[in-house]
Amino acid sequence: QVQLVESGGGLVQAGASLRLACAASSGTFSSNSMGWFRQAPGKERDFVSAINWSGGSTYYSDSVKGRFTISRDNAKRTVYLEMSSLKTEDTAVYYCAAGLASGATMRLSGERGVDYWGKGTLVTVSS
Repeated sequence: QVQLVESGGGLVQAGASLRLACAASSGTFSSNSMGWFRQAPGKERDFVSAINWSGGSTYYSDSVKGRFTISRDNAKRTVYLEMSSLKTEDTAVYYCAAGLASGATMRLSGERGVDYWGKGTLVTVSS
């Protein structure tokens, strides 16, 4: 069992940057792929980014590619999502995810590629 706790959400203006963090408090963190999903009001939860256990491979949705960067620190059991050039359409609850399969699977399979979820952190981008 992996328990995930997100932090770093908040209210920012369009064009600003924000860093989310997700700490794993239990379980085998270093062997899991990690990722971020988001759910905007009235919409389904969508894949944002994923990273393999070693950090050597990363994956992004087209909507955030070039603006967001995912990274992980296995020693700290933490995964990060650096978000820059934020847009109002990035407003959503961001969920941390852990999966036993690869980051590529998480990207292709969406929620089906996730074994554990955090409770989410709200990011609001104002115009």
